[in-house]
Amino acid sequence: MSTLDTAARTGIEAGTRLPELRIPITATLIVTGAIATRDFQKVHHDRDVAEAAGTPNVFMNILTTNALVNRYVGEWAGPAARVGRINIRLGATNFPGDEMVFTGTVESVDGENVVVKVIGTNSLGPHVTGTVNLTIPSKGESA
Repeated sequence: MSTLDTAARTGIEAGTRLPELRIPITATLIVTGAIATRDFQKVHHDRDVAEAAGTPNVFMNILTTNALVNRYVGEWAGPAARVGRINIRLGATNFPGDEMVFTGTVESVDGENVVVKVIGTNSLGPHVTGTVNLTIPSKGESA
């Protein structure tokens, strides 16, 4: 099946914009994300240690960011979609009291394979940029 056929059936094509997702950055999100990913570095759960290291508060770890990128694209793509690769780069730190706003754009469609460019921005600038490669089965099919 050609890329055009799949795009026509799914409504997904290069340039398709994903809906915006806003995520409040709380201390609870940061701490539970660090615990869930078994990252026990104290800068992710102890404010005094984080301040002593030169930051204003605890801050989000990369694994939590990676999970949030996966959530963002996964919620858009639907439960039948399968993520093959996430390639991200961190920028501005996520601190409690801020908000991260995800935006995304489909970069390419090749049959059921879709590449999405993702940006998550907070008040300091882009927190995460990257791409997500996923497979989105045709309607009525499962992965």
